[in-house]
Amino acid sequence: MEKPKILVVDDEPALVELLREWLEKGSYDVFTASDGLEGLREFFKHQPDLAILDVAMPAMTGFELCQRIREVSQIPVIMLSAKGQELDKVRGLNLGADEYLVKPMSRQELLARVAALLRRVYMTPMEPASNYSDSGLSLDFAKHEAFVRGEKVSLTPTEYRLLSYLVQHPDQVLTLQQMWDRIWGWTGGSLESVKWHIAYLRKKIEVNPEKPEMILTVRGVGYRYQKPRA
Repeated sequence: MEKPKILVVDDEPALVELLREWLEKGSYDVFTASDGLEGLREFFKHQPDLAILDVAMPAMTGFELCQRIREVSQIPVIMLSAKGQELDKVRGLNLGADEYLVKPMSRQELLARVAALLRRVYMTPMEPASNYSDSGLSLDFAKHEAFVRGEKVSLTPTEYRLLSYLVQHPDQVLTLQQMWDRIWGWTGGSLESVKWHIAYLRKKIEVNPEKPEMILTVRGVGYRYQKPRA
């Protein structure tokens, strides 16, 4: 069975070699680059299954590289940053990143996030055989495509899985922990990631994200999906 391919792009040689060692011991094929432009070339050359991108790099930042990757691919993307600033996280998620890790991270945390992302994207899907449709939204589970009011929308793998889970439980309150366990699939993370992804999902499917009508907040508990009025 072919090993999953992972692209690591970072301008710190010592960190790149450390990540390579961790990932290769985790049974992944690893390709590396030291800046964004080289990373883009390696992306097209090797067609990786997942990319790990540093935020601050010469020639092309990790944000710019993530945006370029999203123009042609929906592979999982993990952003790395030494800053840990909220604005960096917001920008990364807005550009389509699936996860955000603050340096230094542990080997266990990195491998857990990589495994969870690959598992939920490339292994047996959780969606039912039939498609979903209401007056505002439709999902083609076989093609992993979403349409809002008849227009196709581009969702990251995480956003798509999250929306799929919500629509399969209409009018049912799903807690943050339930969504984390089902979508992220690993222990030890922050439930704030659920809130961030809900916020960006609303921007893509709601008429007015500030006053959502489909993904509703249940304060102190979680969220529920409400079918739009016909």
